[in-house]
Amino acid sequence: MRHVQFKFAAVSLLAVLLLTVAFAASAQDPIELQMTWWGSQNRHDRTIKVIETYEAANPGIDIVYEFANFTDYWTKVNTQAAGGQMACVMQQDYAYLSEWANRGLLMPLNTYFEDGTIDVSNVGESILAGGQVGDSYYGLSLGTNSQSIILDVDAFERAGLELPSPDWTWAEFEETALALKENLGIWAITSGTSGLSDIQLWKSLMLGYGELPFALDGSTFGYTDDAPLTEYFNMILRLQDAGAISTPEEAAEYTNAGPEGSQIVVGKSAMQYQWSNQVVAIFSAGGEDRNFKLWHLPRPEGGQAQNYLKPSMFFSITEGCANPEEAAKFINYFTNDLAANEVLFAERGVPISTVVREHLTPMLDPVGLETFDFIARVEADSSPIFPPDPPGFSDFYNNVYTPLFVDPVLYKQISVEEGVALLRQEGEAILAQNE
Repeated sequence: MRHVQFKFAAVSLLAVLLLTVAFAASAQDPIELQMTWWGSQNRHDRTIKVIETYEAANPGIDIVYEFANFTDYWTKVNTQAAGGQMACVMQQDYAYLSEWANRGLLMPLNTYFEDGTIDVSNVGESILAGGQVGDSYYGLSLGTNSQSIILDVDAFERAGLELPSPDWTWAEFEETALALKENLGIWAITSGTSGLSDIQLWKSLMLGYGELPFALDGSTFGYTDDAPLTEYFNMILRLQDAGAISTPEEAAEYTNAGPEGSQIVVGKSAMQYQWSNQVVAIFSAGGEDRNFKLWHLPRPEGGQAQNYLKPSMFFSITEGCANPEEAAKFINYFTNDLAANEVLFAERGVPISTVVREHLTPMLDPVGLETFDFIARVEADSSPIFPPDPPGFSDFYNNVYTPLFVDPVLYKQISVEEGVALLRQEGEAILAQNE
């Protein structure tokens, strides 16, 4: 009887211990981490798969996510910010990073960079700088790209021309454009707001002279000498008059033609201006028998590189995040884990880690190889990125740069000098509202 009582007591004790363990386990619920991003269905699928893999390897973490297209995303996250309900890990854009940081909505990442929670030992400083506001880093780039000139290598060969040097100047560009026209009878490159007159080239032109397009406080232009811009557009008009680049009327035929109908694809030009993360469509439309290469932008004589490394987007940790260290660990996984990046496969741009790039390189197709190689060359020869566009930029672009400056100048309704003066007058009237 005593033996039976003892066994009963032992079983009871075991049951109590099991219940205690169960209660303890239930008390330690998984850490919930909210995450949000924008993008295509392809991005959603790849990101979700990486999240699931991370959760499987870290059973104490439960990542609750939501996503949207670009426009809906910013409506949603601004509403969440106003209500104090932001996701811990949010995808950020270069255009808004400074604004969100200055509003106190983002957490500095410096500590996590310094202690290795987010390993940036294989990331170039020029890439990290894109996420810097003041003395702190508020975003880590998820991929990088840069402006490029696509060269049709076979067209250069038919013209009897060597490929330009990587640090070619605008004077050498003009000579090359005239030679292409003379030897092949085709345009060198397109003009207009999607070509040489693109507003992003205006910005990078100033960078080539060591200037900023806009002042740091956004209340005026960042440069005072209009001569470089005047000379640049005079060059465009000289090439236009020589038939080396298309006129606005001629370019209009190709504006809405898509990649398949672009000038370089149909053999009407030997070069094309393009962001490096947008070249896949051009290379694909050209076909496997075309020989395209990505090249640095030309630069001013004696000037610095006009290329800079632009973050495709960032991950940031929001202020008030309940588990910022766990958020930092996930960002590190997303950035540095090789298996995770096999799934992501540079969908957000060329990976910022050199180790990840080297790992993915053998898996790339020819377009990917060319893009990775180009970004490596730009990383070795580039200028620091300028600050994000100031408030009023959209107004400036839509109502001043294109209609009052580019179009009237290219259609020769006003002189370049008149256009440049008008650009400064009307542009700074808008920017003055930021004082």
